[in-house]
Amino acid sequence: MDDPALVSFPLPMLTALLCSVLALLVWRLELGPVRANALFSAFFALGAVSAYFVALRFGYGFDALIPLQRTLPLFVAPLLYLGFASMTVEKRDLARSILFHLGAPFIAMGLFWLLAEDLRALDWLISASYAVYALALYLLWRKGPDALIFARVDMTRSLSNWILRGIGFLIFLLLLDTAIAVDFAVNRGSNVARLISYGTVPLILLLLAALVTLPLMFSRSRAAAQAMPAPEPEDAEVEARLRTLMDEQQLFLDPDLTVQRLARRLHLPARSLSAAINRTQGSNVSQYVNTFRLAHAARLLVEADDSVTRIAVQSGFMTRSNFYREFQRVYGQSPTEYRLSARPEREADRAGPEQA
Repeated sequence: MDDPALVSFPLPMLTALLCSVLALLVWRLELGPVRANALFSAFFALGAVSAYFVALRFGYGFDALIPLQRTLPLFVAPLLYLGFASMTVEKRDLARSILFHLGAPFIAMGLFWLLAEDLRALDWLISASYAVYALALYLLWRKGPDALIFARVDMTRSLSNWILRGIGFLIFLLLLDTAIAVDFAVNRGSNVARLISYGTVPLILLLLAALVTLPLMFSRSRAAAQAMPAPEPEDAEVEARLRTLMDEQQLFLDPDLTVQRLARRLHLPARSLSAAINRTQGSNVSQYVNTFRLAHAARLLVEADDSVTRIAVQSGFMTRSNFYREFQRVYGQSPTEYRLSARPEREADRAGPEQA
């Protein structure tokens, strides 16, 4: 082989090995919802397979898998985005997101195979995918750590920082893939092997850094959770002010309420508000707000005759399933069971005529 950059053991093979190890590592981490582990593991597993195919093609001249090698990267950015998004939405909503974000690449692949004469045009679509999902991750990061309502409470800030790292990773892939696409268009791919080798070196360093920092991040998080400092007087004051605001103005009834909006009402930085609630309540702001929504819903379940779904909406919950899950977690029974147990005589009187 003329190009010294790809030797008998190509660098992409090392990339594939590191991605395989990370896929196993991420599966074992305590992120919160298992679906997040599954999506992040799938992301690294796909990276491993893609790198392996690249090594076979450019390292050993094995071209039979070129169609797969060219199309698999279409799923990389969506899987990374879905991994983080899975900690912001409930399972049912995530299923729709997965169908959309992973279904679109399949449709694009089908259209390219049917209509495109040259699969090299697919490289530009892959680059566009990296750009679009980098923007999507940025918009997700802008919502702050409290958007990660299904993640472990002690991990939300670290995971929010990892969203930024994910954005940087996609931008790096965008630059590398664009350079490869340009070389195919201008030089018929004469420099692709060299570009892959040069691009793989920083990629390997990034993967090694992730392999080292991920376990450290979780071990530090556990240590911090076990040795969480006692709330300071200012924290209790912030929580009291927020509680008064919630009681008096019932802001929790707004399903689109955000920590940034609450912080502005209290004239505090959002980070200070989040930290105060975390230290005094052991939860994030979203979970704290939900306690007010649940108390409001519990009162309506006893006093009003509206349906459970209507009460959920009136109490600030965006979806019925989220309301049911949170209510079950806090009260130990479903909203319907709570209503029956809280006013048995009234329900018995209502049931009598209906049965008669």
